[in-house]
Parts: sequence; structure tokens; C-alpha cells
Amino acid sequence: MVTYIGMLSFTDKGIQNVKDTTQRAAAAKEAGKKIGVNMRDIFWTMGDCDLVCVLEAEDEHALTAFNLAIAMQGNVRSRSMRAFPAGEMDKILAKLP
Repeated sequence: MVTYIGMLSFTDKGIQNVKDTTQRAAAAKEAGKKIGVNMRDIFWTMGDCDLVCVLEAEDEHALTAFNLAIAMQGNVRSRSMRAFPAGEMDKILAKLP
């Protein structure tokens, strides 16, 4: 499994329809399941991003397809960061000289 942190910002379209944001998030979660992505957590935030998500998938291809599918709807722009849980980080650290 790979984990990503998604940082999303509303587009003009997304903020104009902000009252539907929780329903759009629920629909995104269901769409992710069909692609093989688990939207583990979603938070509405204040500051640089309007939403932050924790996403898990079998591979980066599924996550990329999910991000593109969500972006096509035009409500958010996203940035992502690959995230490593402690177990994965231990494996990375074990490779250091």
C-alpha cells in the first residue's frame, strides 16, 4: 500500500457550490473505492488548503487516476505528498550506510 496526503483548494466553481462539499467528498470516497483508492480521512481546514485527505492505494497508478478523476470535476485543485508510516521509514533507514 502507498499512502499520500492530498492538499486541496477550492476552485471558483467549488467555492460557489461549497454547500455541497461534504456530499462531493462522500461521492469521491465511493469513486475512489471503484479505482482502488481508500480515502481514509478528509478534513476541512483553514489556511493554505481548504481540505486535507489521507489516501491509500495499492499503487501510484490508482492514486493518479483518482486525482485526475477528481480534478476533472473542476471543484478543487490538488497537491499531493507521498507519506511513509514508521514501518516503511524503518525499511528506508535500514538501507542507509
